[in-house]
Amino acid sequence: MPKATLSPQFAMTATCPEGKKKVDYYCCGRTCLGLVLEVRSSGGRTWYLRFTDKYGSLRQMKIGRVEDVTWDQVKKTARKWRSEAVLGNDPAAQKAEAKAVLRYSELAARHIEEARTYARSIDNMDSNMRLHLLPRFGTMRLTEIDSRVVSQWLAEKRAQGLAEGTLVKLKALLGRSFELGARWGLAGCIPNPTRGIKMPRLDNARERFLTVEEAARLREAVAKSRNKRLPIIVGLLLCTGMRLMELLSAEWANVDLERRVLYLPKTKTKARYVPLSQAAIGLIGQIKRKKDARYLFPGRFDPKKHITSIKHSWDAARKEAGLSDVRLHDLRHSSASLMINSGIDLFTVGKVLGHSSYSSTQRYSHLANDTLIAAVEAGSSKLNWK
Repeated sequence: MPKATLSPQFAMTATCPEGKKKVDYYCCGRTCLGLVLEVRSSGGRTWYLRFTDKYGSLRQMKIGRVEDVTWDQVKKTARKWRSEAVLGNDPAAQKAEAKAVLRYSELAARHIEEARTYARSIDNMDSNMRLHLLPRFGTMRLTEIDSRVVSQWLAEKRAQGLAEGTLVKLKALLGRSFELGARWGLAGCIPNPTRGIKMPRLDNARERFLTVEEAARLREAVAKSRNKRLPIIVGLLLCTGMRLMELLSAEWANVDLERRVLYLPKTKTKARYVPLSQAAIGLIGQIKRKKDARYLFPGRFDPKKHITSIKHSWDAARKEAGLSDVRLHDLRHSSASLMINSGIDLFTVGKVLGHSSYSSTQRYSHLANDTLIAAVEAGSSKLNWK
């Protein structure tokens, strides 16, 4: 290896001997011990540092191309790495370890694949990843994502008008990625950057029940929808109290019109049979079943899958009906309300809705009380006791 007094001027004029692919010039001065200039036959020039690690092995680390780094940067980096090597550290190993840390896009892909093994549908997760998490964190190394960065991102999303409930879900999704990464032993996943970030406490026990008059308006609105399946879907949600995804993923093989039940093998809690009223049976009868169709509501472009959303047509219909505050899940609440106000007890309503515990049905207890009051009022009016 030829020795030379390395400098910016030398780097610009040094050449590679004819017949060789490259040549290394070693610094002969004491200002930058271990500094090496590699000059290639193609004309390329790159700075390196050579040093002996704590095990006595000769190591080499790339500093940068001559045109990309200044002479001051070269000297500063070379001295820093050499000092670390003298102190027993291994700058090459540290650099390799930093490079080994995944980018969030790679962790997100593993997260999605893991979710496919148990989730019925990953459409919402995939959508949140693509629209919110990956644009901000996709190219970042996991070690670059800390609580400060996450808090700032959540604040930006809040300023864009995202609902607090959505922000809570996005934070949970990001946190879940890091939990999985830690379980898999991936570098950069501990500590979890979402830990310690406090979010507003949400009251999810929102109660919105359709009145008979509102239900009639909604029926007229969905009948006008360009989505011809919307009236059937909305009607079945009201008549059965099913969750949206339970209905959209329902299979023809699980429909038993003779016994008037729809079997749901996978639900939020456990498998159950949904009783079907005559109105529900009539709505199912309106579905134009295609040959070899598996689902009641197959996808337009892939009949082997079921549809996963009616968001756009539903939004248009509820606005048409003047019910912009009514969510699809409120149809489930309304179904419970209608049953209770017809005199059905809470235990039976809970069984129809598939509640895993009686406490879930207790949110409708005030409706049952109204029915009881109406009952005693009817009885008392006969007595005329004042």
